[in-house]
Amino acid sequence: MKDKFKPEAILQQIARIERMERGKLCRMGAGAYYNHQTWENARNVVRYVAQKDVADLQKAIDGYQHYLKLTKVYADGIILRTRQRQRQKILAGSKTAKNPINPEI
Repeated sequence: MKDKFKPEAILQQIARIERMERGKLCRMGAGAYYNHQTWENARNVVRYVAQKDVADLQKAIDGYQHYLKLTKVYADGIILRTRQRQRQKILAGSKTAKNPINPEI
């Protein structure tokens, strides 16, 4: 089976993310402001954001969430590849059948 994991493609997708911001947005009652909450230096930091700036900030927050998903896919792929190579190395060095516990497999 061919290796379908393409780390270069994932890294290119990550590089195309132009805006990122951590945190979340919460509407403040019926007012014209939102809370932007982030965790910085071991404490919760709250900034007030005018409604006119919310769309841009939300795109930046979405960019960061997309970044987190892509880095998880990247890490999972590299881990899987590492395990497969380690398994192949073990099997190549083995003097017994493919599966030393059950040579029929």
